[in-house]
Amino acid sequence: MIRRKPASDVTLAVDAMGGDNGPETVAAGAAVAVARGLKAKLMFVGDRAVLEPAIARHDALAHADIRHADSVVSMTDKPMHILRRGQDTSMWRSIAAAAEGDADAVVSCGNTGALMAVGLAQLKKIKGVDRPAATALWPTNRGRTVVLDVGANVEADANQLVQFAIMGEAFFRSLMNVEKPTVGLLNVGAEDLKGHELIRTAAGILREADPAMAFKGFVEGNDISAGVVDVVVTDGFTGNVALKSAEGAARLVGGWVRETLTGTLNAKLGALLMAPGLRKLKDRIDPSSVNGGVLLGLNGLVVKSHGGSDARGVASAIQMAADLARAPFHDEVAQTVAAVMARSSDLAESRDNNTDIPIAAQ
Repeated sequence: MIRRKPASDVTLAVDAMGGDNGPETVAAGAAVAVARGLKAKLMFVGDRAVLEPAIARHDALAHADIRHADSVVSMTDKPMHILRRGQDTSMWRSIAAAAEGDADAVVSCGNTGALMAVGLAQLKKIKGVDRPAATALWPTNRGRTVVLDVGANVEADANQLVQFAIMGEAFFRSLMNVEKPTVGLLNVGAEDLKGHELIRTAAGILREADPAMAFKGFVEGNDISAGVVDVVVTDGFTGNVALKSAEGAARLVGGWVRETLTGTLNAKLGALLMAPGLRKLKDRIDPSSVNGGVLLGLNGLVVKSHGGSDARGVASAIQMAADLARAPFHDEVAQTVAAVMARSSDLAESRDNNTDIPIAAQ
């Protein structure tokens, strides 16, 4: 099983200025995480004059550290602008803390594009990984499924899909403490002949070059919520469309439920009787309960919380970062990617050599 470092040995750098709701919500979310049992040390990064009173309102944060940063990355800032002039921002200095070894993970509600760019600039990529990928935790009938990529890359070739699969497997193993997660490639059908050549090539590489992976082949869109596999792999364009469609459907159904339960006096009385069950349902489908997407492929741990997260959402992202930091998986990803790519190359070379032999001699 995975060896985990003590929770109290983990330090999290929290970009307290990013996001739509400001440092008050970030501080409140951190306090919620501590109340739920968070043991990690917290380092808040941002304007000290703003952060000190926000943190002082929560007794649970009495021992938190503060690192000053003069400015903030806005949601409209271009990544290249931040790379050129953003070294004094809370986002940059949060990631710098991880790059310098002062923090084990970073949590930010800030600008996703800037976060990816700053993460790449300071942490670099895991050796052998072509592109980082963004993850989403999907509620399913079986618990949670990890989907990647959900927006970091509009396109991905076969080798990159293979790398996403390896990263997603290691991520799920670390987060859920599952020794052998199951993995599937998102496709238009489960049959081997379905889909374009690129995805069929990726499936072939995973089957032949990574026999240790519990690769289950192709899965369809409806299989995600069914929890057919633990990790669903796709390109960022498809993954982002699927994620936004699911979020929209959840909001639509949630609105219908509220409308139905408040439409008449009898409905309101029925809702009162069903209150415990409704609260449980709300907790299961509440995005705040699964908030936090990891930017996989960076040589460090960066957790992106939704920009509009409330305190509970921030708490979920902080707890996810703390859990993952206890069992870092970057070395495992680098070793597995190198081994799988080497085996894939050897297998391709072997096939090419065999095709050069005259048919009569084969």
